Amino acid sequence: MLLIFITIYLLSKNSSAAPLSYPTTLDARTPTDSSDNINNNNVRQFSDMVWGCLATIFACTWVSVHPNVPPPDQNSFRILWRRLKMMLIAIIAPEITVGFAARQFFASWRLSKQFKFSRTHAFFFCMGGFVSSAGYPIAIKKQLEDPGLGLEFQEAIRAVNEEDILDRSKGDALSKGAALLQGLWFVMQCLARVHQRLTVTELEVATLAFAIVNIFIWLLWWNKPLDVHRPIIVGPCTLPGSHSRISESIRHSHLDRFLEAIFGVTVDGYDPLSSDSVSSFWSLSLDTDSHRIGALCITMLIGGMFGAVHCTAWNALFPTVAEMWTWRYSSLVVTALPGVALEMLPVFAMRESSLDGTILSLNPVLVAVMIWIGIFTYVAARLILIVLPFTCLRSLPPSAFVDVNWSMYIPHT
Repeated sequence: MLLIFITIYLLSKNSSAAPLSYPTTLDARTPTDSSDNINNNNVRQFSDMVWGCLATIFACTWVSVHPNVPPPDQNSFRILWRRLKMMLIAIIAPEITVGFAARQFFASWRLSKQFKFSRTHAFFFCMGGFVSSAGYPIAIKKQLEDPGLGLEFQEAIRAVNEEDILDRSKGDALSKGAALLQGLWFVMQCLARVHQRLTVTELEVATLAFAIVNIFIWLLWWNKPLDVHRPIIVGPCTLPGSHSRISESIRHSHLDRFLEAIFGVTVDGYDPLSSDSVSSFWSLSLDTDSHRIGALCITMLIGGMFGAVHCTAWNALFPTVAEMWTWRYSSLVVTALPGVALEMLPVFAMRESSLDGTILSLNPVLVAVMIWIGIFTYVAARLILIVLPFTCLRSLPPSAFVDVNWSMYIPHT
């Protein structure tokens, strides 16, 4: 955490390190083939720079996404497409993935305390990993607290060997640790470039933002099994007569469900006996205000940090003035909107006092307009911050092609 804040601080100010012995025209932007004019053995190629950033973004996002257990009988292509969609959402709106991970983190922590599950069992429960012999997911607390079947479900879940769950996971502590170290290594590279007064390109700034966000996602989902394709059958067969006792089906608008994914304003409307799996962004409802507020604060703070990293390129050199101001405005939007959403939390908390139990009943027109304006503004800003780093690659200063001199950090006499 301290390393991340140091990175943001250093990138947002001019480094005070002594200038290195590079050409005096390093601040001028020139065509991208200028690496040929640098008489220095410590040079990086344009292709290495671009592919390094793309590989880091893909690796960080792909490994950090931990999907829920998919529906049964899905082929490999549909499972891959399901994960790719989650990856696309993580790139366009990383706050959604952060909020999803935060809610499952607090839900699993609560389950482990209340029902004496291990953290792995609790996460596996939250991701729809346990099903009854009838094929219905065991995914809500009402099933565990049911007078007739609850104790049997609890004992059956605890009887599952933790190693059997981890055996279904496509990732372990070593692979997750390697991905985490890759993200931290990229952060260190950016720190070193700032210290040596070398250009950090806009693409590298965007990649740094993804690396920082995914570090938090990895930590929140550290105990969650990765890319599990099949659930584990536990407990007795749930009979149709137990339907009314286990859960009740509640209808909600599409806007309510969208706000559940964004803000974590979850509802108990999921009916496990009406489906064969949980949805992609399903998370157990948080039953304490402290956990709800904690998950939302983590979401908004990390979302604001994601935008703040982009703001560190405020005084960077851009090919045109229009691109500079476009970057600045978009960075401000991505930084500020999560905080605005956090300020709106008391409004959404009032939904319990509404007449029909939906958020829109507070003021349908006002709430809908505010939400959709915020959505379109944020998505437009995010798309700009995805495209603009690539357009800026057409003209880079020579120092962008100079690699970090790591030997200067090695103590010598």
